[in-house]
Amino acid sequence: MEQGSIKQNNIQNNRQNNEPNDIQWEKVLLVGVNTGAEEDFEAGMQELESLAEACMMETAGIITQNMAAVHTSLYVGSGKVAEIRHTAALLEVDVVVCYDSLTPSQLRNLQQEIGKPVLDRTSLILDIFERRAESREARLQVETAKLQYFLPRLTGMHEALTRQGGTSGSMSSRGAGEKKLELDRRRISQRITELKRELQEVARDREVQRKKRTAARIPLVSLVGYTNAGKSTIMNALVEMYVKEENKKVLEQDMLFATLDTSIRRIETGNGKDFLLSDTVGFLHKLPHGLIKAFHSTLEEIQNADLLIHVVDCSDEHHKEHIKVTQATLKELEASHIPVITVFNKADKCQDALPIIRHHNQITMSAKQRIGLTELVDMIIAKVHSDYVEAEFLIPYCEGGAVSYLMDNAEVKSREYLEEGIAMTVRCHKADRDKFSWFIK
Repeated sequence: MEQGSIKQNNIQNNRQNNEPNDIQWEKVLLVGVNTGAEEDFEAGMQELESLAEACMMETAGIITQNMAAVHTSLYVGSGKVAEIRHTAALLEVDVVVCYDSLTPSQLRNLQQEIGKPVLDRTSLILDIFERRAESREARLQVETAKLQYFLPRLTGMHEALTRQGGTSGSMSSRGAGEKKLELDRRRISQRITELKRELQEVARDREVQRKKRTAARIPLVSLVGYTNAGKSTIMNALVEMYVKEENKKVLEQDMLFATLDTSIRRIETGNGKDFLLSDTVGFLHKLPHGLIKAFHSTLEEIQNADLLIHVVDCSDEHHKEHIKVTQATLKELEASHIPVITVFNKADKCQDALPIIRHHNQITMSAKQRIGLTELVDMIIAKVHSDYVEAEFLIPYCEGGAVSYLMDNAEVKSREYLEEGIAMTVRCHKADRDKFSWFIK
């Protein structure tokens, strides 16, 4: 068993910096089974500790067990249960948190044996998502995922969902399906149906917006990567440079899943080389499939992107594993075919003098220090505007719509009013050149 006292000090600092003083943190015991299937199980346990911290839970101790496979009914070995029960009582923890997602029977049996509320990895992530959700769409998506997860676990989750700590912001204080344990499966199923119907309406609105952007032929660039890699920092830095409107910035904090809502900003670089930049939810090791499914409409912004900016926190010693997780998630989203620029961010934490290194489709930079942003934008423009050409048009005065379209969607290099029409030299997308091919001089 590992007491984790150093981590408690870190948590205390976070309380002072990020949370109100009157919020009561829960003490937790972390439990994990190492089957040898993961390259770095210890790193996974550290991440679980960070997830617990994000839920305002203070890690009092850690218990791990090496097994060929998790126990089918108890998760841990039957002999390990007594140690967990004794340690949980000794440390006076409020809840036991397991490294993996538990089946309904594992959750129920383990809770009965230990005599303490038991949560698993998925429960923590759902709780974090609920805390971070701000838009109507994000709240609908999170509630859908929570109810789908809790539906087969209502009996086993009873103690966890009604544990003390209602004023701590814990799972017992918020959300349909959490406090109202009297809801039976039929009523929960009805609520899930209602939520899906509302999400379909939101998805239709998003599709209308997407079609408008597509018609305008403005390239879409999506920021992707592991949670807390610095995607929102890059978004805000580019907004600061090119948009210069403070209200266009997104939430930027050093925490897991600071951003859930998809934000899209037009980066106006000038010279007809603008692009749309989207920032959405970060990825995570063992991100529950139900969440990916619930956030499908949001993640479609990634699927429809012309270019992906894969942001990597190169100061994290586990960044290579994070890259693999992101690549696997993109494959699951059927977005692995989209061109990628890999950004090794937070390089200022790795070295004193930060050189901006560009190599093919990679760049080393620091968004926080505003180092390498111009070089990144140059790389983006070179990628997304490679299909743009220069063309000369002679457009009759009666075709004002064509002139307006080119003024809005192309870089107009020259414009001259002649007797037979308007002569324009523009830099535009090949498709737009073909669209107005009969006006080409």
